[in-house]
Amino acid sequence: MIKNIVFDMGNVLVDYTADGVCRHFIEDPETRKKVSTSVFVSPEWILLDMGVMPEDMALKKMQARLDTEEERSLAALCFNRWHEFNMYKKEGMEDVVRWLKSMGYGIYLCSNASVRLLSCYKDVLPAVDCFDGILFSADVLCLKPQKEIYGHLFERFHLKPEECFFVDDLELNIEGARRCGMDGYCFDDGNVEKLREVLAGLNRR
Repeated sequence: MIKNIVFDMGNVLVDYTADGVCRHFIEDPETRKKVSTSVFVSPEWILLDMGVMPEDMALKKMQARLDTEEERSLAALCFNRWHEFNMYKKEGMEDVVRWLKSMGYGIYLCSNASVRLLSCYKDVLPAVDCFDGILFSADVLCLKPQKEIYGHLFERFHLKPEECFFVDDLELNIEGARRCGMDGYCFDDGNVEKLREVLAGLNRR
């Protein structure tokens, strides 16, 4: 019997646009692309999600790939304020979370995200008051789909894998969860009504 619903954050509960902050602050398309790539499509970004690199060191490495002082300054601006412009509550998901909570499900979050999110997730997470537990990858020094992060989820919140159902936008992460005993649904099409139908069918199979 499924008792708990575990959500990913980016592109599930929250719409995420990697270059949103760059579009806000940088007019020139070429400069915008260079800065966005250097910051958000970088090995440092992954290391931040893993929680193994401090932000100041990551920024210096990102800036080192840029050619001008202006680009480096814009990289710092975008890096320091990305959480204000890159994430928005996904339309319809607050209703889904509250509906699940009203039916008695435990509601949890398991997301690849840097420590920055620990201080600001409440501003963007829909129905944040409904969550029984929040787990970010940087807090446990590992990433989905590594088995360790699912193990941390189950251990920290005293959950049984077979009683949990995972919603993520990447099939790779769903497969990782299944290998740990937690079934799930790949929400890669972003269709909220279809997701609701899947969730409504739980415990009826």
